[in-house]
Amino acid sequence: MPTVRYFIVRDRDEWLIKYGEEQYGPYKSQNEAMIFAVDAARKLGAYGESAEVCLMGENGHFRPEWVSGRDTVPPGA
Repeated sequence: MPTVRYFIVRDRDEWLIKYGEEQYGPYKSQNEAMIFAVDAARKLGAYGESAEVCLMGENGHFRPEWVSGRDTVPPGA
């Protein structure tokens, strides 16, 4: 089963969540965007979907920060 991924990206002084062709936000902080993305990913996980939240690093590469079935709370919470 493919994994659904939510990507958290910084755009100037704001944070966005990208999911497929959709974009959500802006959020005031990385933590705020993370909370909303993890909540959405958790809901998918409750339906048996594999989901993760990825954060864009300074090098432009994404790394998983939260994975359904592995993590219980958002990072930094």
